[in-house]
Amino acid sequence: MTSAESQHIPAWNESAPTAKVRRYKQTPIWVGMRESWLGDWTRSCRKFRREMSAWAKCRPVAASSVEKLAESIALLQSQSADSACAVSDSESPIFLLSTGWRAGSTLLQRILITDARLFLWGEPLGEMTIVSRIAEMISNFISPRNLGLWRNQYDLGSPTLATSWVANLYPSGSDLRSALRSLFDQWLAKPAQEHGFTRWGFKEVRLGATEASLLHWLYPEARFVIISRHPYDCYRSLADSHWGHVYYRYPDVHVNSAASFAQHWNRLAMSWSQLPAGFPCFHIKYEDLISGKVDFRKLELWLGIQLREGMALSASVGGTAKRSRLTWYERWIIGHEARQGMQALGYPE
Repeated sequence: MTSAESQHIPAWNESAPTAKVRRYKQTPIWVGMRESWLGDWTRSCRKFRREMSAWAKCRPVAASSVEKLAESIALLQSQSADSACAVSDSESPIFLLSTGWRAGSTLLQRILITDARLFLWGEPLGEMTIVSRIAEMISNFISPRNLGLWRNQYDLGSPTLATSWVANLYPSGSDLRSALRSLFDQWLAKPAQEHGFTRWGFKEVRLGATEASLLHWLYPEARFVIISRHPYDCYRSLADSHWGHVYYRYPDVHVNSAASFAQHWNRLAMSWSQLPAGFPCFHIKYEDLISGKVDFRKLELWLGIQLREGMALSASVGGTAKRSRLTWYERWIIGHEARQGMQALGYPE
C-alpha cells in the first residue's frame, strides 16, 4: 500500500524537455558525459545555484491575521440590523486544509468521502485564492472615517432621504455576510447537492487559520480537519514529482523552490496557533495517518459521518519521491525558513 498522492501534470521546472534536442547532445560521447559523475556534479552545481538564487529573491506572502479578521467581523456584526450574523444554522460543511502540497491531503480526502453522503471538492479554483482574498478584504474593509459615517447614516426609511446627505449609505453587516455565504452556497454547496450529496466541503493546500476563521464566520457549524507533514518530506515529494508550475496565487506567486515552499509551509503551520480555544478543528499528522495511529472512530463521530478508511487506504495511488533524502542545502534552506512552524507542530529539524 502506498499513501502518497498522485497527479498527472507537467514537469516541475527547468528540466522540462524542449521541442527538439540539439544534435550534439545525442552523440555517445555527450550521453556518456551526461551520465557520468561529471554530469551529476554539473547538474548538482546548477541546482545549487538555482536554489540559492531563488532563496535570495524569495519574499514571504503577506497574510491577514486571525486577530485582525476577528476585529473586522466584530465591527460588521455591530452594524447588523439583526442577530443574523450570530445565528447558528444547521449546515455543517467539512473543510480539509493542508500545510501545503504533498502532505497527504488527497489521501485523507479519499478517506472522508468513503461516506457516500459527503462530497469534498478538490482545491476548487485554488490558484484564484478566493477565500484568502475575501479574508484580506474583510480584514481591511473600512476606514475609521467611513465607519463613523456608517454608524450615523440616515434611516433608510426616512422620507427626507432625497434632501439629506446620502453619499454614503450601506446595507447592514449581516447582508454582507449573507451575500458572501451565498457565493459558496451557489458555487460549491448547490452543485454537490444536485448530485445527491447531503454534506459538502472542500480540500485545500493554500489556506490557513485566517481563512478558516472566515469560513467559520460564514458557516458556524463547519468542521475543519487539518493535515500536516514534515516539510522535508513534503518538499522532497514535490520536487521529485517534476510537476509543472505550482502557484500559491496565479500568475504572480510561484512555489518553485525550496525557499518559496518552506515559507508557504511555515506560514500555514504557524497560523494554527492563532486560533481561539474551542475552534472546531481536528489535527492529523500524515506520519500518524500512514502508520495507523489515527483514531478514525473519534474522527467520524466528531464529523458526524461514517468512514471506511480501509477501502481508501487499500488503493495504490502512486508516489513521487525518488530520493531518500534532500540535499544538504535544501535541508538548510527549509530548516531555516520553516523552523518556527516545525517547532509549533512538533517536527524535528
